[in-house]
Amino acid sequence: QVQLVESGGGSVQPGGSLSVSCTVSGSTVSRYTMNWYRQAPGKERELVASITTLGFGTNFADSVKGRFTISRDNVKNTVYLQMNSLKPEDTAVYYCNARAVSMTTKLEYWGQGTQVTVSS
Repeated sequence: QVQLVESGGGSVQPGGSLSVSCTVSGSTVSRYTMNWYRQAPGKERELVASITTLGFGTNFADSVKGRFTISRDNVKNTVYLQMNSLKPEDTAVYYCNARAVSMTTKLEYWGQGTQVTVSS
């Protein structure tokens, strides 16, 4: 059974930094493109950042470009999201997502989410 477990997050003042991580068990993380999504109250879940299987490619939502970085350690089966210069509008539950798509198969798994609150 594949499980994704997020850790980190919490509360920080505007302009501060936080890091969240996602550890995968039950499978090898190198199989998956890894994504971080977030969902704020009353809003739809949105894609924040993605990283390809070997970590050579990353993509970010316009709203976080230049402030967030995503990285992965395939040996530790873990993906990280470093969030800097945080703004109140970054407040949301952050979800880790693992996705592997081929011609015949789609595998997708979600973590339980971790709360990030940016407030003075």
